[in-house]
Amino acid sequence: MGRESTMDLIDFIARSPSAFHAVEQVRQALEGAGYRPLLESEAWDIEPGDRCYVKRNGSSLIAFRVPRTDWRGFLLSASHSDSPTFQIKENGELEGPEGYLRLNTERYGGMLCAPWLDRPLSAAGRVLVRTATGVESRLADIDQDLLLIPSVAIHMNREVNNGFRYDPKTDLVPLMGTAGDRGRLRSLAAEAAGAREEDVLGMDLFLYLRQRGTIWGAGKEFVSAPRLDDLQCAFGCLKGFLAAEPGESLPVYCLFDNEEVGSGTRQGADSDFLQRTLERLCAALGVEDPMAAANSFLVSADNAHAVHPNHPEYADPTHRPHLNGGVVIKHSASQRYTTDAVSQAVFTELCRRAQVPVQHFANRSDLPGGSTLGNIALAHVSLYSVDIGLAQLAMHSPYETAGADDTDHLIRAMTAYYSASFSVEGDGRCRF
Repeated sequence: MGRESTMDLIDFIARSPSAFHAVEQVRQALEGAGYRPLLESEAWDIEPGDRCYVKRNGSSLIAFRVPRTDWRGFLLSASHSDSPTFQIKENGELEGPEGYLRLNTERYGGMLCAPWLDRPLSAAGRVLVRTATGVESRLADIDQDLLLIPSVAIHMNREVNNGFRYDPKTDLVPLMGTAGDRGRLRSLAAEAAGAREEDVLGMDLFLYLRQRGTIWGAGKEFVSAPRLDDLQCAFGCLKGFLAAEPGESLPVYCLFDNEEVGSGTRQGADSDFLQRTLERLCAALGVEDPMAAANSFLVSADNAHAVHPNHPEYADPTHRPHLNGGVVIKHSASQRYTTDAVSQAVFTELCRRAQVPVQHFANRSDLPGGSTLGNIALAHVSLYSVDIGLAQLAMHSPYETAGADDTDHLIRAMTAYYSASFSVEGDGRCRF
């Protein structure tokens, strides 16, 4: 069950070594389904039946399709395109000591450090190139075993297995070559972008693990891959968005960058990107946007912690999601997640109709967790909202593990969700 979807997910992740590449994969899928681009810098001419998308920064994207008949409000999902990694600094090459050439990097997001060591790495992102008409942004994936962060041998630090605090300026510096390779990074990035080295004006390059995803286990029940958080949700929501039947709500697919560093950028969930897009869409269609928002719903989709096979004590005693157990609904009394009884009921019923199992997550009461996209987005656009995800192990490792069946669970749940018609009646009842 669901293995074909998971194999497609592995391919999607392999083609998405950076947030910029992930958005490009989504763009290609949308255009293949008949969606056309809109530019924020131009007027929007939108009519019933239109399928459109708009990008910001090349790393965030919002897509929507307009019903041909009158519609009630929006059905939205939000996932994120970024994952914890290392960003290469502007003056990225470090010479020495002992004739080595290393890279000067900075941690991006909260990561598990140890799994990054002793693995083949490369770099990808975007390169800004001088052209005859101005400056152009191009995708760049060096796509070779280029880097490695070497561990110190056990003989030189015999206490390392008793606990170790990584110093990012010393212990996590990638090795790229020898002193004779100085300048190689810039030339490789220019080549990957199809540009001359002298025309490169700027780069946003991030490290990524070269290891491809795999389906494994005695019954092939697990999937491990880079960047499952959150490309598994980004992929599943996209598939559901594209597969859904027309309803009486207007479906919107959102993919935001910079969730791992707080979303406080012009392309993050804490920006005006979603609010402005919905306002401009309503204005183009002659719809009052507060009325539409009142009949709208948001699924904030970001993976959830599974109960750990070796450390079950970290899980809450009554909230213990398992791999392949279905979609996880996430709860938090401190409102780190947006789920309440109303949104839980609506999404649970939609999953029941789609024959998708549902499980629940809450942090152990003495272990505060992180937040995600939902409550950040709701500060700008007030909607009913539920936080969901898929159960996974080793979150924020460069190689994470989830259930091989759960990608299909999410696709079926989101197909049912995007095919629904959500509205709120005067007596407080939700209809969908």
